[in-house]
Amino acid sequence: MGRNKWMVLVVTLASVPGAALAQALLTERNLSFAGAHEAALTALEQCRKDGYHVTVTVLDRTTRTKVVLHDDGANPHTIENSLRKAYTSFTFRVSSGEYGKRVTSNPTGVGALHLDKITTLEGGLPIFAGKELVGAIGVSGAPGGEKDAVCAQAGIERIAKGLAG
Repeated sequence: MGRNKWMVLVVTLASVPGAALAQALLTERNLSFAGAHEAALTALEQCRKDGYHVTVTVLDRTTRTKVVLHDDGANPHTIENSLRKAYTSFTFRVSSGEYGKRVTSNPTGVGALHLDKITTLEGGLPIFAGKELVGAIGVSGAPGGEKDAVCAQAGIERIAKGLAG
């Protein structure tokens, strides 16, 4: 190989690590504790107003738990169930109930039900800031997932203004 070709190869290889370093960090928006707490508290208050004792779980964009509110009188299984609902809605970017409808209408997707923390029960909603997924909220304990979903939606609506910017 000629000297010029070696020089081109050396310069090319030397520039590759620098290019990788330039892309090593990401800046991502995430749900704050204050926003997660406000959404959870609003969802809990909505369910209380409707006469239900529930658990509310809010996850951030990394699916880490930001807030869990377990109301007096809520059944113990609602803690796990609210987490599963939030996790499912985050994972599939739709409500947990919508995911459940997909699975029942197209059984080829049923394999995902073997994954940890996935459920088909209604009551989990993704939280978006514009088109960016920043978290999820799950509610469990009302008599029917559609009632849980109403409470979860109230929580998201409460923080919607803060998600716009």
